Amino acid sequence: MASNAANLWVLLGLGLAGILLVTRKLKKSIKEDFGAFIQKLELLPPPQPAPPKAPHPLTGLTFAVSDLFDIEGYVTGFGHPDWVRTHEAASRTSAVVLTLVEGGATCVGKTVVDELGYSISGENRHYGTPTNPVATARIPGGSCSGAAVSVAANFVDFSLGVDTVGGVRVPAAFCGVIGFRPSHGAVSHTGIIPISTSLDTVGLFAKDSNILRRVGHVLLQLPFAAQRSPRQIIVADDCFQLLKIPVDRVAQVVIKSTEKLFGRQVLKHESVENYFNSKVPSLKEFHSQKINGKSKPSSIRLLANILQLLQRHEFQHNHGEWISLEKPVLDSTLSAQTNEICEMTDRQIEICKLIRNEMRSAINSLLKDDGILVIPTTAYPPPKLGSKEIHSEDYQNHLFSLLSIASISGCCQVTLPLGYHEKCPVSVSLIARHGGDRFLLDTVQTMYHSLQEQVDAVAKSKPSRNVVNQEQSAEMAKEKGNQAFKEKQWQRAIGFYTEAIKLSGNNATYYSNRAAAYLELGSYLQAESDCTKAIELDKKNVKAYLRRGTAREMLGYYKEAIEDFNYALVLEPTNKRAAVSSERLRKVFQ
Repeated sequence: MASNAANLWVLLGLGLAGILLVTRKLKKSIKEDFGAFIQKLELLPPPQPAPPKAPHPLTGLTFAVSDLFDIEGYVTGFGHPDWVRTHEAASRTSAVVLTLVEGGATCVGKTVVDELGYSISGENRHYGTPTNPVATARIPGGSCSGAAVSVAANFVDFSLGVDTVGGVRVPAAFCGVIGFRPSHGAVSHTGIIPISTSLDTVGLFAKDSNILRRVGHVLLQLPFAAQRSPRQIIVADDCFQLLKIPVDRVAQVVIKSTEKLFGRQVLKHESVENYFNSKVPSLKEFHSQKINGKSKPSSIRLLANILQLLQRHEFQHNHGEWISLEKPVLDSTLSAQTNEICEMTDRQIEICKLIRNEMRSAINSLLKDDGILVIPTTAYPPPKLGSKEIHSEDYQNHLFSLLSIASISGCCQVTLPLGYHEKCPVSVSLIARHGGDRFLLDTVQTMYHSLQEQVDAVAKSKPSRNVVNQEQSAEMAKEKGNQAFKEKQWQRAIGFYTEAIKLSGNNATYYSNRAAAYLELGSYLQAESDCTKAIELDKKNVKAYLRRGTAREMLGYYKEAIEDFNYALVLEPTNKRAAVSSERLRKVFQ
């Protein structure tokens, strides 16, 4: 009996050991692959030239390419098995891949892309979603998710993708690597599946700024020239108001790095909303055409709408016939958009082209040859896998608003990692004028290590120091709001006051000031609510009583308005505005 019991324990032990071994092997395979590659291969560079000629510039580097680039003898998969089934192997290799191989780099494989290269989530139900190496429970971002993961997981030194509406910038931001979107038309598209021709740009992922610059110079075939530093770095304040993490966590890193490297005089602040409104007049006609059937109050929201419409229209033009004939099983979101008729009139297409030209001219005029525009890459941290947030209107609007600036104008943009916030990668983007690719790469080379030093300083700072910084940042936001108010830019002022409230929500002045801006816009309910909050925080805030009295008067709450004006008089007996308002209302309504 004892022998049988002993045998049973041995069998159980062996079974558990087997399960543990299988689990370890499974974990090992996931860890080693991360789902980044769809196909392994090897394209070797030519032999090194004999001395005294210089060696190939990319010698020793390995790279991967998104499954959008042709490689001779392989079917370009486009993220869908039905595409593979209905297409022949490529007869030649993409021009850009050949350029990099001839430059000395070794191509080691093709990486996963979103279905038909269309989404920006990084999820592919046919081939699996690549694992985000720096936030495994979060999406990697798309459409070139596998290429970003291959770099983030150190499988390769760099990788190639296609950025249409954010296919390189989003996964770079979500996976914590550098992502470079060159100027539209700067890199050959021969041998690459088109998604949206007027928006597509060959993009580059790297972890090291030196590698980015080396590969960028070969990719763009740039001749030697002296390195230049920026003479102005413009922080797009209103774009940073879209951030869903503390603005200070990103903007201050850039500001401190700029001050350290180039001096405070190089820094400027700008509202791109106001700038685009004045410099891109065709936006008004786009609005009047009501292409999307509803009003879009801000210029960058309009740009986001235009970006999505252009992508859909040109995607249908390029691949609608194949989808109709083959009727592939598509992701629900993609299926809904491809089934939706996207017929733009000739005039609407013409307006979009005008907007693109005006946007490019506006940014070129703003930045000239030596300016950099700083914006967040994305508003949100990477959403969790399977999250409904990805499809929410707020997420989509915020995301495309930021991505639209470079996509529509065709300007070049680099996404730079800035460490982590609450265990999620944080990034910032630098934009240069169309054709300013060399200058942008030079600026990244100059600033990258300084930016990382500032990130480390933020990470090491004590919580008490962070609180002080938040309060200082809130005051800075309030002052910007006051300046915008003086300039009668009411909506912009509200944005700054809102940011101040996010950073320090127990300051009555911030609520009272925002109420003043709401009053100017005729938003009386919001003004009353803000004043009530200000009074809760500070029972002696005379301005809050006066502003709430005004809001209540406009809403028809005359008795309550009189009480507010009278209370202001109790606090400040010589206040003429309170006295006049109270007496006027008392005579009329009492």
